[in-house]
Amino acid sequence: MAFQLSRIMRPDDANVAGNVHGGTILKMIEEAGAIISTRHCNSQNGERCVAALARVERTDFLSPMCIGEVAHVSAEITYTSKHSVEVQVNVLSENILTGAKKLTNKATLWYVPLSLKNVDKVLEVPPVVYSRQEQEEEGRKRYEAQKLERMETKWRNGDIVQPVLNPEPNTVSYSQSSLIHLVGPSDCTLHGFVHGGVTMKLMDEVAGIVAARHCKTNIVTASVDAINFHDKIRKGFVITISGRMTFTSNKSMEIEVLVDADPVVDSSQKRYRAASAFFTYVSLSQEGRSLPVPQLVPETEDEKKRFEEGKGRYLQMKAKRQGQAEPQP
Repeated sequence: MAFQLSRIMRPDDANVAGNVHGGTILKMIEEAGAIISTRHCNSQNGERCVAALARVERTDFLSPMCIGEVAHVSAEITYTSKHSVEVQVNVLSENILTGAKKLTNKATLWYVPLSLKNVDKVLEVPPVVYSRQEQEEEGRKRYEAQKLERMETKWRNGDIVQPVLNPEPNTVSYSQSSLIHLVGPSDCTLHGFVHGGVTMKLMDEVAGIVAARHCKTNIVTASVDAINFHDKIRKGFVITISGRMTFTSNKSMEIEVLVDADPVVDSSQKRYRAASAFFTYVSLSQEGRSLPVPQLVPETEDEKKRFEEGKGRYLQMKAKRQGQAEPQP
């Protein structure tokens, strides 16, 4: 099963330099994933459902997309477990004047089907037919790996970003930022909870503010580590999206983004962590060339610990890219 959506990029999709926001691309990726997974989960007779986003694996922004180009987002279901669907998405940009196309993004998303009668009830997923036997086993390994990482991430995500008065430049406190958003009907599915793509777009916006405050230049999203959606966010909730710098290399910045949901009109429910992720940004000159990034100055023990953890992720990904670049024998 495959699905494709396309649309032209408009000025309100882009930053001041004319590059399309990473959050805009993430939102389109999620829309395509939600459509194909919801279609699949309703392909057999049974209780009707809607597919909700549970996780987005790491995605790299391979090439910038500009105003006036057409984004082609293609989605395909590549694995199903009993209660989840894996969707692979590719994004191409097309210059409609020359016809030239280039790959800008590749992403893997996981969805779970929620009953329309009770959105807290997860339904079973119809199985897919694999073209070769190895595909199912490879998919099962990916499923088990992401399931384990989601649980580990949920347990270590208890802290909160706190404001600091008169912070020094290049410190974590200096650039950290928060956005408070009241969830309205336009943010939600027809069933009253927030689209995953809306949340990702807001997360990217906050991460971009943190990056811009830190280096005071034009910035672009380079990659997003796995985004985990720990719980649903309902219409009428107030969400706080907080971002803080965790690590800088010579030319990149890692920013942790946390999403907390507050059911302000329901005193029986407490504030909870709804989503979390790490975004990586790079600093660019007006000509679009990569610039050095001011080095982050961690002050507290927690900041130093997060810096070392970020450094570990950076070195691990750098080694992986170098390994992929080596010629095969």
